[in-house]
Amino acid sequence: MRSTDGSPTEKDVGILAFPGVTMLDVAGPAEVFSRAGGYGLHYLSPAGGTVRSSAGIAIADTLPLRAAGPVDTLIVAGANDLEHLFDVERHRADLLRLVGTARRVASVCTGSFILAALGLLDGRKATTHWRETATLARRYPRVEVEEDVVFVRDGRFFTSGGITTGIDLSLALVEDDHGAERSRNVARDMIVFMQRAGDQSQFSDALNLSSVHHESLRRAMAEVIDRPAGKHTLQSLARAAHLSTRHLTRLIQAETGTTPARWIEQVRLDAACRLLSANYGVADAAELSGFGSDETMRRVFRKHLDLTPTEYREQRRGS
Repeated sequence: MRSTDGSPTEKDVGILAFPGVTMLDVAGPAEVFSRAGGYGLHYLSPAGGTVRSSAGIAIADTLPLRAAGPVDTLIVAGANDLEHLFDVERHRADLLRLVGTARRVASVCTGSFILAALGLLDGRKATTHWRETATLARRYPRVEVEEDVVFVRDGRFFTSGGITTGIDLSLALVEDDHGAERSRNVARDMIVFMQRAGDQSQFSDALNLSSVHHESLRRAMAEVIDRPAGKHTLQSLARAAHLSTRHLTRLIQAETGTTPARWIEQVRLDAACRLLSANYGVADAAELSGFGSDETMRRVFRKHLDLTPTEYREQRRGS
C-alpha cells in the first residue's frame, strides 16, 4: 500500500468494513473501482480476517486497522445500528492516522456517523441515509447536514446517502481521476446510470417502495424500476405480482396514490432524467428509459416538468 518512497500509491483504495456492515456499502464502491481499473483495493476491519456483513456474506482476508498503511482514498461503509457494531473511540487513533495521509475520505450511508464522531465533519457539509439525517444533525450540531441528496463534497471529504449512492459517489471519484468517458464506460458495464448529480434526490416518490407492504407487488414494482425499458403494462405487472388487474390497480392506488400506468410513466421519467443528467443524448435516454420515441418522452416531460428533454439536459449541465 506504499510506493517505493513510502508514500501512498496514487490509486490505492481502502474500504473499511466491520461485522454487521451493509454489504452493498462495500461491494458497490469495490465493483466500480475494480471495473475502472488502475486501483488497488484493500479491505480493512477492526481486527482483520473474515468479516460477515449484515446479509451473512463473508468478506475474507481483511487487514486490521492497526496494520493498514496509507491509502489514496479511504471509504467508510455504514450499517444499521452502527453504534453497536463499530467502536469509534477504540479505533480513533488508527482511523485518524489513515485519514491524515489520504488524499480524500468518503463515507457511504451511515458511515458518515463515524466521520462525524471523529470530528472530521465539523464545519462541513455532509449527508447520510435520508432516514438518519435528523439524527446526524441532532447528534453532531457542528455538521451542516444536507437532507435527501445523493452525495456531498466538502474539500477532500465526501459523504453519500443511502446504500446505492455509494455507486454514484464512486463513479464521481473515478470521473475525477480519469475523466467522464471511463466513468461512463464503468456505468454502462454495470448497467447503472452514470451518476446522479450530487444535489439530486436519493430517491423519487415513484422509486420509494418502502411503503409497499404487499410482497409480490413490491417485487413486481422493483422489476419495473430495475428495467424501465422493459415492455411493462398493467397486464404484465399483474402477472408478475400474481394478481388480477383489478386487484393490482386497487393496491397500487392505495400504496402510491396513482394508477399503474401513471406510476410506470413516473418511473420512466425518473430514469430519463438521470440519463439526461449523465449527459446521454435525447434519443438514447428515450430508448433506455422505456419511452421508445423522442416524441413520447417530450410529451411526458412537458406534462410533468414543463420542459423539453433538451432543455432539462442543458439545465442540469449548467447546474
